[in-house]
Amino acid sequence: MTSITTKPDSSQPAAEMAVDLFDNWFDPIETEVRARAREFIEELIRGELDAVLARPRYGRSQMAGSEERAGVAGHRHGSRTRSLTGTFGPIEIAVPRARLNTAEGKTAEWKSKALRAYQRRTLAADALIASTYLAGTNTRRVRRALAALFGGAVGKDTVSRTWRKVKSDWDAWNTRSLAEEPIVRLILDGTVVRVRLDRKATSISLLVVLGVRADGQKVLLAIKSMGGESAEAWRTVLDDLIKRGLRRPEFLIVDGAAGLDKAIAAVWDGVPVQRCTVHKHRNLFAHAPERLHGEITADYNDMIYATTSEEIEVRRKAFIRKWRLKHRAVADSLEEAGDRLFTFARLPPSQWRSVRTTNAIERLHEEFKRRIKTQTVLPSADTAAMLFWALLASGQINMRKVDGWQTLATKPIDQPIDLAA
Repeated sequence: MTSITTKPDSSQPAAEMAVDLFDNWFDPIETEVRARAREFIEELIRGELDAVLARPRYGRSQMAGSEERAGVAGHRHGSRTRSLTGTFGPIEIAVPRARLNTAEGKTAEWKSKALRAYQRRTLAADALIASTYLAGTNTRRVRRALAALFGGAVGKDTVSRTWRKVKSDWDAWNTRSLAEEPIVRLILDGTVVRVRLDRKATSISLLVVLGVRADGQKVLLAIKSMGGESAEAWRTVLDDLIKRGLRRPEFLIVDGAAGLDKAIAAVWDGVPVQRCTVHKHRNLFAHAPERLHGEITADYNDMIYATTSEEIEVRRKAFIRKWRLKHRAVADSLEEAGDRLFTFARLPPSQWRSVRTTNAIERLHEEFKRRIKTQTVLPSADTAAMLFWALLASGQINMRKVDGWQTLATKPIDQPIDLAA
């Protein structure tokens, strides 16, 4: 009986056996760029030290007018090897050392401003690592994706440390003043994500507030991780916006959550509110069997997408009359929304598309969840909110102006639709 073994042939050179895919893809351009990068960085740091000591290596200090300066600012004493990883890959560089004279008559070690103490990566390399993570790759996959570029110098711990550096920008964004923001409209909605709390997967709510500036540009104003969408949770978000100087908005677009409605009534009572028509559409489905969903959609869209406020009134009355007889729960659900479902009709028709729904936030939610699908559970609640913000702050997701922004200065007319059925 013969046996099959995977033991390598000892006659085969070990170097040939260890070759992996891409290992033999020698690129003279990359090799030369990395060599020149080392030379450039070393020359940059030497030039920085020459400027501090006011003389080149082995040279004397000179002042303007050929007057030699009295005394020496310090002296060189060799160099040390530092490892640095950049977008050019990992390299070893020789960093000069020097002792500088102080006013107290002592000496202190010179520290380069170009290459900080204990710095192991350039800021561009850190930005690349963070951007790869934001693109929807978990920490382990970032390591594998960037292994060829960084020569295996990036582990999952490096990715985590790099991501924590983003937190300082996140903290500054959360406390920035909003007093100078020309916000005229707000869009408010929440989404649910799973995070790890006390070593257990837990669902939390991310409460998101988008602002619309006077020129129509959408901007993220706040994102908070909360236990739910209660009135208290939303009140915390709104109070923080007001505390940071946000002006009273002229128009609000909401998802229809009861907690949000209560919070708005407490701080901005009297501001026109548009309830998201898409959320209400889904809500109607919850009150009817599936076989009626197609008919409900046809009647609902016929009403919501009518071209004039008069047509909306006529079709709303027809919807109520029909569904009171066919399936009363559907008619009752529509009536529950009141005139807030049709506040958009008080604005110029050019704005109707952008104010009917909270789709601006819904699209952000969808993109956010697409990016985090490789991580079924995020590390923490703070990480979830920070990741949502970073996708926008880094330019991974861009927001355009709202439709009909040219007529944003037009105020809503004080004439809601007739609710009589």
